Amino acid sequence: MNTIKLAIIEDDKLIQESLNDFFDAQPHIDCLQISASVEDFIKVILSSENVPDIILLDINLLGMSGIKGIPLILNELPKVDIIMLTTFEDHDSIYKALCAGACSYLSKKTPLKKILEAVEVVNNGGSYMSPSIARKIINSFAPKHNHSDVLTPRQKDIVAGIVDGKSYKMIANDLFVSLDTVRSHIKNIYKALEINSKAELIKKSYNNEL
Repeated sequence: MNTIKLAIIEDDKLIQESLNDFFDAQPHIDCLQISASVEDFIKVILSSENVPDIILLDINLLGMSGIKGIPLILNELPKVDIIMLTTFEDHDSIYKALCAGACSYLSKKTPLKKILEAVEVVNNGGSYMSPSIARKIINSFAPKHNHSDVLTPRQKDIVAGIVDGKSYKMIANDLFVSLDTVRSHIKNIYKALEINSKAELIKKSYNNEL
C-alpha cells in the first residue's frame, strides 16, 4: 500500500495527540502536519514542498471555521481530499461543508479504526460518512410526507383555527363543541403528525405538509 500523506487541522490538544499517536503507529500513514487553525496550516503549507493527500478538518477552530477554510485550502491544494471530523452533526453544517468541497464527513464519536478506514477509502477515490451523518443526508432527500389523509375533516378544521391564531376556546365556539373536545382532538393531531407543539403544527401547515 502506498504511503498516505495526512494533515490534521484540530485545536483540541487531547484530540491532536490521540490522532497523532494513532496515525504514527500506522506504517502506511505519514502524518505531515498538525495545525490548530486553517490560517496556520496554510502558512506552513505555502513554505513546504511536501503536501498532504488528505486533511482531517474540524469545524470549530481557532480563527476562521473549518467550513470557511475549505475554499482557501482547496485554492492552495486543489488535489487534496478533505474529511470533516467534527462534533457538529446538524444538517446545515453537513450541507455547507460538502458544498464547500469536503468529500467526507465524520463525527468525532467515530472510533479511531473507523477514521483510519475513512482515510483509506478516500485515498482510494471514495467518500466516507459516519452512519448517523449518512442517515441525515439520505433523510434530506426523502420526499416530505403529506398528512392530509391522516387527519379527519374535524381535525383539519381545528388546525385551520390554530393557524389563524384562534384560541382553543374560540375554536370550540366556532365548531359548537366543548373545550375538552378540542383539546382531545389536538392531542390526537399531534400524535398523528408526530409533533409536540403548536409551532411545529403551524410550520407543517406553512410548508404544505398537511
